[in-house]
Amino acid sequence: MPLYEYQCDQCQHTFEKMVPFSQADSSPECPRCHHDITRRRISTIAARLTSSGGSSNSSDSSCSSGSRGRFT
Repeated sequence: MPLYEYQCDQCQHTFEKMVPFSQADSSPECPRCHHDITRRRISTIAARLTSSGGSSNSSDSSCSSGSRGRFT
């Protein structure tokens, strides 16, 4: 079940909720004010930036931990 991020239209509270794919377009109730009009937000992901002097070539696989793409 995917985790979605929502924002309440009433109090602007942002919250996460696990929702089945079949109900992804539904509007869950805000846990703070219990308002039933919420909007699904586009979540952001963290990205590793290269230094200004470094190459942004996708074949550059330097990694300080040596794990080469594995999450730790």
